[in-house]
Amino acid sequence: MKFGQVEDPSKIDFTLPKDHSKTKEILSLNKKGLENISIGCAKWNKTDLKGFYPRGTKDELTYYATQFNSIELNATFYGMPTPDQVKTWKEKTPADFKFFPKITNTVSHFRRLIDVTEPVTHFASAVMNFDEKLGMAFLQLHDNFKPKDYDRLEKFVKEWPKEVPLAIELRNTEWFTNEDILNTTCELFEANNITNIIVDTAGRRDMLHMRLTTPNAFIRYVGANAESDYDRLDDWMKHLTQWKKDGLQNLYFFVHQNVEKASPLLSAYFIKKMNEEWKTDIHIPQMATESTGTLF
Repeated sequence: MKFGQVEDPSKIDFTLPKDHSKTKEILSLNKKGLENISIGCAKWNKTDLKGFYPRGTKDELTYYATQFNSIELNATFYGMPTPDQVKTWKEKTPADFKFFPKITNTVSHFRRLIDVTEPVTHFASAVMNFDEKLGMAFLQLHDNFKPKDYDRLEKFVKEWPKEVPLAIELRNTEWFTNEDILNTTCELFEANNITNIIVDTAGRRDMLHMRLTTPNAFIRYVGANAESDYDRLDDWMKHLTQWKKDGLQNLYFFVHQNVEKASPLLSAYFIKKMNEEWKTDIHIPQMATESTGTLF
């Protein structure tokens, strides 16, 4: 994931900003407590996650699902999933595994939310075959999709099939730098139960808006392949602990790296930290090595 990559990460202030004033109010609406924690990577491809799979692994997803409880499913961005493909993925994973499929780029990038009823229906109908393993679908809009196209976004949100939980990632800086636009957009999301995605990446600190629109935190964390990656995860742990106290209902945390083979290492560190501080019992992923079998 090259988005937000910078030449020298040491020059970036990675301090997490304070919460938006509405976030605590949104969290307080949840009276059920913390229900689900999903932590994973963005892909299960052996080439990208070099060193993660034991030698002789025949099915990457099957093995991946023994180490992680979820996947940010970027494969569906590049091609429309079929019901049969979804069922195949579902059957390869254990009962508590969750998929978070990205809406196909036909909708977000090529048609840019114009005349998308047919592909949206196709996508939603397919991913509903994940059944109880469907975590949340998400829409990632192009960097140049701006607030001038708000009407398209509003129509999309209002017509989205409510049976499929949805998160949205806005990437153009104008959505965040104008307070009125941010408030209007977030109010639209709140009214339609849409989760506002937070992206933590070096070169785009504006996307770290800390504005929740549901009691769900959907965080796409992009490491910089630097030692600071671990300190940043420590900061997230402190911040999420406060959100948990304030009423966090579901946590969806997906780790990316510019060099993806480090993603399982960061994920394992984060999960271990969470198990220690939250007294959870999430499986800590292991990285295969030729000599010892694991790095953890």
